[in-house]
Amino acid sequence: MKKLCLFILLAAISFSYSFADTTYVVQKGDTLYSLSKKFQLTVGELRAANNLSESDVIKVGQKITIPEADIGTAAALSSTNSKSISNSTKTKVYTVQKGDTLYSLARKNNISVADLMVLNNFDSSKVIKIGEKIKIPDLTVTPAKTTVANASNNTTSANSNKSVSEKIPDTRNYGNTITADSNTIWPVKNPKVTQIKGKVSGVQLSATKNESVNCIHEGTVMYVGVYRGFGQVVFVQSKTGLIYAYTGLGSVDVNKGDYLVSNTKIGTAGLDSITGKSQITFMVFQNGQPIDPSKAPRN
Repeated sequence: MKKLCLFILLAAISFSYSFADTTYVVQKGDTLYSLSKKFQLTVGELRAANNLSESDVIKVGQKITIPEADIGTAAALSSTNSKSISNSTKTKVYTVQKGDTLYSLARKNNISVADLMVLNNFDSSKVIKIGEKIKIPDLTVTPAKTTVANASNNTTSANSNKSVSEKIPDTRNYGNTITADSNTIWPVKNPKVTQIKGKVSGVQLSATKNESVNCIHEGTVMYVGVYRGFGQVVFVQSKTGLIYAYTGLGSVDVNKGDYLVSNTKIGTAGLDSITGKSQITFMVFQNGQPIDPSKAPRN
């Protein structure tokens, strides 16, 4: 029970505050996988933030960037076929320098990693090389530096912990409550559908206690795990490349690599870490960008 309460409290904090980028010093026994679990991110995000290929191995004493959590970026980097799309952004050619990563270049140019990947038609396994020429936005106005962009000087060691003793208010930006169309299939039955706006864009779906959460479109499970600020998460990718994100689950019944047909049980609805209500947050991404979940294809 104590562990459960601690998990819920930490989840509440992580949803309410943006975690700035930090620099982590690799300890004995660390792997990208273990660090992804420790910091509640995906391995793909850690690779992108540090320009690491799938074959690269981290070493004791190595400093690596732990990026700020961004579920859209996580979705894009979990996709196997990020497709090129029409983009009206004015671009210029940039020559990759020593120390550049997709993540650092995205931050410097006020663009998301997902958008930078689409702009250059990169897939999720892309590693940029010194001297390589890539497209970046041609910014006419230099964006103001943010505290997040300047926070990479923080260093985290294996023994660092944050002490938390107060309840954090719910700071999510809610939109309208939608009357669920009886013809629209949702992951749970007859939910109250509330829009969530801002950086986190999707819908919050009310549910009954331990209600089954079902897949609404067939696809391959690309990610299963605890994601910072969202609790237990499952990403399912359709054959067209859409990522369906089922988050805030109480339990999970599927594994990475599983192929799910429509209406397969993914898991159960969890208790929201802030409100204490039984619900899930549901999002759909195309190339890392959220689309209206009510209009996403079902089958």
